[in-house]
Amino acid sequence: MSGHSKWSTIKRQKGAADAKRGQLFTKLAREIAVAAREGLPDPESNFRLRLAVDRARTANMPKDNIERAIERAAGGSNTENFSEVFYEGYGPGGTAIMIQTMTDNRNRTVGEVRAVLTRAGGTLGEAGSVGWMFDHVGLIELEANGGDPDDLALVAIDAGASDIQIDEGSVAVFTDVQDLHKVGQVLKEAGYDLASTQLTMRPKTMLTPEPDAAVKTIRLVERLEDLDDVQEVFTNLDVTDDVLALATS
Repeated sequence: MSGHSKWSTIKRQKGAADAKRGQLFTKLAREIAVAAREGLPDPESNFRLRLAVDRARTANMPKDNIERAIERAAGGSNTENFSEVFYEGYGPGGTAIMIQTMTDNRNRTVGEVRAVLTRAGGTLGEAGSVGWMFDHVGLIELEANGGDPDDLALVAIDAGASDIQIDEGSVAVFTDVQDLHKVGQVLKEAGYDLASTQLTMRPKTMLTPEPDAAVKTIRLVERLEDLDDVQEVFTNLDVTDDVLALATS
């Protein structure tokens, strides 16, 4: 996905700010609890829970917090009221946006999402309006760490990766959903440190609007992700170097 590493740069900067506010840990705990409720409360037997726990560990979430989130779900606490809901819409310049939420009040969540989109010049669409523009895939992010990125790519492809993106030493490995864990394990056994392992929505084609619209879309994504009920936002925006410079200045 063109521009993926640039999106990662923006998200890493924003993630640090979220962690300071405690918002990131709250969202990770909710993700863990919902994953545990929907399957077994055992990361070894529950693929989605294992991914959620791995993400929490990568974000340096305390072990006690992780265990409490799993225990609350297993004990049938109020996490049972939360459900995963996707909202779809358009941002400035016609960018497609998929918004993953976990909510216990759909009316509240859709109202907040619509308000943020509208203020940014976007619109909330019907279910299916932009979902067809994305594929549900696995994503592994890692650094070559001085090694040859092409060698890393070959290991990933041999393990079953469906696509590779290399950008200045950063490597994004895409997989089919069912192959994500297997490919990650092979890369670990080959000595590579995985920065993140997750399920994501990958755009089938990218859109490159005018720089002003692109920066507005990035700001829109940031405001959406600031909402308590929003877990992740996916877009088909192609972040160019010029736009990255404007967005991070």
